[in-house]
Amino acid sequence: MMSNFFLRTELLLGSENMEKLKNSRVAVFGVGGVGGYVVEALARSGIGTLDIIDKDIVSISNINRQIIATTDTVGKSKVEVLKERIHSINPKCVVNTYNIFYLPDTASEFDFTNYDYVVDAIDTVTGKIQLVMSANEANVPIISSMGAGNKLDPTAFEVSDIYKTSVCPLAKVMRKELSKRGIKSLKVVYSKEKPIKPIITENTVIEEQKGRQTPGSIAFVPSVVGLIIGGEVIKDLIRV
Repeated sequence: MMSNFFLRTELLLGSENMEKLKNSRVAVFGVGGVGGYVVEALARSGIGTLDIIDKDIVSISNINRQIIATTDTVGKSKVEVLKERIHSINPKCVVNTYNIFYLPDTASEFDFTNYDYVVDAIDTVTGKIQLVMSANEANVPIISSMGAGNKLDPTAFEVSDIYKTSVCPLAKVMRKELSKRGIKSLKVVYSKEKPIKPIITENTVIEEQKGRQTPGSIAFVPSVVGLIIGGEVIKDLIRV
């Protein structure tokens, strides 16, 4: 029997499946609003090894939605803060941190054959495409988060194949780019809710002058997306 940490989980999944999770290695690329909750769910489900990848630091603007963001962690490395949190949940979990943004020019630093599952929770389209390509080349299952910004309805998110998605602007771009590259399937979490146009504020105007508009976000949307993804990873690893 596994540690009492996971006794309630074992009552649902059984000891054999808990052993599978303990022996699994999952890589989560991007540990912000969505990815942080993915990691939380995986750590609390008994995953034995977690690779967490993100170069960002915790900022004040993260506090409204990111599980690792508090007034005590502002200014600290997200992966280091999250590593500490994982070990406070399960001290036996092996945590590999990568203080790096995953992009085509950093892809060679990762060996995807080491992973049992890959989670894409990053923002850049080029990075997301490269993640999917790398996972497919290594024959490793991957699940990808589509747009969670500018959304207010957490009940609208669903699990689907990228080619069955609609409405979501990010999913539209991904469909087109993955089709051109011959990718035939990709499990995603997305929403058909039309994005809400952010209310313009002084801070938004500053961002627009830099060439992009700050997306709006809220506590109960990225968290739900992250937990849905975490559940899909666990179910796929034990094939429930």
